[in-house]
Amino acid sequence: MIPGVLVRRDSVADALPLLFDSPHSGNVYPEGFETLVARDVLRQAEDAFVDELYDSAPRTGAAFLAALFPRVYIDLNRSLADMDPDLVEGGWPEGSTDNFKVRLGMGLIWRTHYPDLPLYPSKLSRDEVMRRIEGYYRPYREELLAMLDGLHARFGQVVHVNCHSMPSVSSLKSREGPGKRRPDVVLGDADGASCDPRLTRLAQDVFEGRGFGVAINDPYNGADLIRAHSDPAAGRHSLQIEINRALYMDETAIAKTPGFGRMREATTALIAAFADHVRRA
Repeated sequence: MIPGVLVRRDSVADALPLLFDSPHSGNVYPEGFETLVARDVLRQAEDAFVDELYDSAPRTGAAFLAALFPRVYIDLNRSLADMDPDLVEGGWPEGSTDNFKVRLGMGLIWRTHYPDLPLYPSKLSRDEVMRRIEGYYRPYREELLAMLDGLHARFGQVVHVNCHSMPSVSSLKSREGPGKRRPDVVLGDADGASCDPRLTRLAQDVFEGRGFGVAINDPYNGADLIRAHSDPAAGRHSLQIEINRALYMDETAIAKTPGFGRMREATTALIAAFADHVRRA
């Protein structure tokens, strides 16, 4: 464990080439992190309790990794090129991608909080951006890569499940348009490019078998963490899972509801199903 940055839990059973990670469930706000948005509103960006939904993974033979800091501080599911140059004094010399999330103000470091609230009174210094990258972003990304590489070297394959939650209703500037109820579960496999399709179908079967509606790659088809770490031809498989928050929590109060138990049963069944699949493979 790196205090304030990440927690790693290795398998407590016979190890399998299976790793679950939760990059957005952190709620340890770094000292000195000040924004124009109140903390209770900031917290609505967290994938709250997702780490708890998947914390049984080590008992099945899987490894587990979770970030402790919040995504609004620096977003682990973005590449270093996903920096909004308008947020940094003097621009961003490393260059920037022109993608939807950056334009929305939710790149590597968020400029706005949904629906369209500015986070900072002025631009950030490049030193401040680098502190976040070197102190938080790189340690997590390097730990995840080291774990995946270690499992792949040992077994010749590895399955990575990237765990998230999503607001129950689309926001003002979302791709779907505002006010649309999202599916219960969205599975993202980069439109079939990031993992064996059998893994996507297996996850779909587990959730649908427990009464949840499942969408594939819509509205989320997977962001940087699965794209950076997947290569199915080389035995590296990554699947992103998004769960509708309204199914297990109060999105305003950031509190579990009675639905948390049902959802945890489903995610525990998913972990077991993936462990069985990997074990047979």
